[in-house]
Amino acid sequence: MAKKTNKLGVVPSSGNVFADLGVTNAEEKQTKVRLAVAINQIIQGRKLSQTAAARRLNVNQPKVSALSNYQLDGFSVERLMNFVTALDRDVDIVIRRKPKSRTAGRIAVTSC
Repeated sequence: MAKKTNKLGVVPSSGNVFADLGVTNAEEKQTKVRLAVAINQIIQGRKLSQTAAARRLNVNQPKVSALSNYQLDGFSVERLMNFVTALDRDVDIVIRRKPKSRTAGRIAVTSC
């Protein structure tokens, strides 16, 4: 499907940079990145070292390093959600009808 451009030749974003770039599994990649952002913010907010974060997440330090550098291929969405709960946060999943204005459903991750 061709993307619409405006007078300046700018293509508006879909809201998912991975989809805009044509990356496969774009929704999953965006979900992983948003979960990783939340995890990294919690770790930084608590001023945890990578070693301390690794103990808390029950992984080794190189995994925390990969997470902090957003190298997420070795992490599933489920595993990242488990990291969030290990850091004393709740994960709420809400399922609702998509608006008629969108052609497909989407996955959105927000943190508070």
